[in-house]
Amino acid sequence: MHKALRHGLENEHGSPTIRRPAFMITRNYQVLEKLVESRLQHVIASMGDWAKNQAEWRSFGLTSQAQLDREVGLFRMVLGKSFALAVEEGKTRRAENPLFWNLRNAFIRSDSIGLDRELKYAFQTFLMRSRFPKAVNELHMALADLRFPYEWYPATRMLQRTIHLHVGPTNSGKTYNALQALEKARTGIYAGPLRLLAHEIWNRFTAKKKPCALVTGEEVRIPTDADTWFHSCTVEMTPMNARVDVAVIDEIQMIASEDRGWAWTQAFLGVQAKEVHLCGEERVVPLIQDLCARIGEECIVHRYQRLNPLNVMDESLKGKFSNLQKGDAVVAFSRVSLHQLKAGIEKETGRRCAIVYGNLPPETRASQAALFNNPNNEYDYLVASDAIGMGLNLEIKRVVFEASYKFDGVTFRPLTVPEIKQIGGRAGRFRTATRETAGDTSQPSPGLVTTLDEEDLDLIRAAFGKEAPPIPTAGLFPPPAVIERFHSYFPPRTPISFVLARLREMSRLSPRFHMCDFTNAMDIAEIIKQYDLSVSDRCVFLNVPMNLRDPRQVEALRAFAKCVAEMGSGHLLDFPEIDLEVLDLARPTAPSQQVEYLHRLESLHQAITMYLWLSYRYQGVFQSQGLAFKVKELVEAKIADHLEKLSFVEEQQRSKRRRMRKLAARSERKERNLLAIDEELLPPHDEGAGQWAEEGHEEPLFDGEVAAERPPAAAAAATAADAKV
Repeated sequence: MHKALRHGLENEHGSPTIRRPAFMITRNYQVLEKLVESRLQHVIASMGDWAKNQAEWRSFGLTSQAQLDREVGLFRMVLGKSFALAVEEGKTRRAENPLFWNLRNAFIRSDSIGLDRELKYAFQTFLMRSRFPKAVNELHMALADLRFPYEWYPATRMLQRTIHLHVGPTNSGKTYNALQALEKARTGIYAGPLRLLAHEIWNRFTAKKKPCALVTGEEVRIPTDADTWFHSCTVEMTPMNARVDVAVIDEIQMIASEDRGWAWTQAFLGVQAKEVHLCGEERVVPLIQDLCARIGEECIVHRYQRLNPLNVMDESLKGKFSNLQKGDAVVAFSRVSLHQLKAGIEKETGRRCAIVYGNLPPETRASQAALFNNPNNEYDYLVASDAIGMGLNLEIKRVVFEASYKFDGVTFRPLTVPEIKQIGGRAGRFRTATRETAGDTSQPSPGLVTTLDEEDLDLIRAAFGKEAPPIPTAGLFPPPAVIERFHSYFPPRTPISFVLARLREMSRLSPRFHMCDFTNAMDIAEIIKQYDLSVSDRCVFLNVPMNLRDPRQVEALRAFAKCVAEMGSGHLLDFPEIDLEVLDLARPTAPSQQVEYLHRLESLHQAITMYLWLSYRYQGVFQSQGLAFKVKELVEAKIADHLEKLSFVEEQQRSKRRRMRKLAARSERKERNLLAIDEELLPPHDEGAGQWAEEGHEEPLFDGEVAAERPPAAAAAATAADAKV
């Protein structure tokens, strides 16, 4: 059954504007319906029968197993009607068939895991259909009215701000001009998408003897010898209660991100600055102008042109490092790939290769950039993550894409047009600090863009010939105050994951906003639901930076939640769930053991990151902050040492790229197939660099190949169901 659906999804589709025949769509929806039926059995079983899980079932109004069975039967009828609307009447839009829309999109985004999750919350919502009197339902609707998010910031609305919108392509000087305004101010804020950018601005201000605080999710440095100071922060940490002269919000197009867009919306609507300078792409202009008109603030648009030409080459490197040229930057999307490429380039060319990615310590990153920018040494090449698309000062002559696809945390997918332009646009920087210091005022050569493999070049070339459509909406996520009040009108012991699902379904939004993805928040809520936490504490944990696919991190999260609930010891060494033992292990020699060793180091690093993030929010509980920073440094050194010893095997890497390219194409065809009749597409792919797994961004250590190639749980379950039949 699942195999048939996969086969339907993987048929070639061609242009997105060409619709598939209706009978093919109908067939795939019918197969999807059978898959939903089989997954529902699994979901109900996982929730436990009435006798074993009475407390939770009673919170949904069920008092016996017979009543539960009856409700399951009724829900099956509702599912049948939903699919009948899609198959027989072609009603698949969210407004006319929301249950089908949610199930289909959950399957597209996250396969069986997403489908199971959506079925669970849909069933819980169905159970609650008659639990509330009309007056309470009306109150729920009022609380879920999120059409006017600018009213969440009354102090800001009392100001008369001026919005300066700096837009243009990469290497056009837009961020430079915004930062000039910030430097001339008496007080101000810089908010950017990456920790590395927050560090760079912090270094820039402190070097000029301007007091500046650094505030990211896991690190806070406040000046001790000044009464007032600038703030340099990741956008999630933008201070909403500080009145300043100037605020700069970088990469404003990320307001469209499905995961992090809410942070840009919050910063834009809430920052208390006389002047707000937004830097980003031209396609965000209509949205920002409309939002400014709604809040009655002046919007001044500053448009910039690229300072030098940018050309896509006619040929790739044919997979050969021998075709590299001095000044080339090879871009990859995981730290393992970066280090393997570095090893291969140095072995093949006999020249040195610098390496730059966001998770490097700031000092190391700066020294590597300096080595690459210096024309008088043996560092001819650079390997870098897509973080270079976010403003690093590098003397790149040509950008070489290792691949035209990336792992987004769920699946492989092709790079989007904005991502390709953002990264490729770093070629041929107009004037770097190195050239300015040397007094070089000559006009630079055009920037060049190409790929490592010929198979990827057409997609990259096509992207530079397209204009991305205007950004239609800004991301929103309900603030804690809304969640807490909404939760207060539900029966005791109602899982907060269900409350979030209910709020998501009932929310009313303005046409200029979209709801950001609730998936991680609902999963975290499920993980910690057994602990006696206040709703306020639960809302804090909803945003904790972690990888939910890693069982070690899930166990660490449970331990941290239990510690807060019981007000226990929060000393780092009191958590056996934190895998400190890996620090005592020597680097294994067997390749299979090396992968597991690296996974353990990465899990420990992210667990420590979680601990530090929580230490700023529960200072009286998680008290080993100093020790945590020390352990973090040790783990980073271990990871760096391991990565530097990786080898490059050409045929293995070529084969790996072929497999990943196929997975990306499969994912794209799957999405197009199930959306082919609709114009109402899935929420947008994330804007910008990396996986965006946490505040401030970390490049993923692995590229997701291992996880993506495992047989999906849905396939296994469907195969088992077919065998029973």
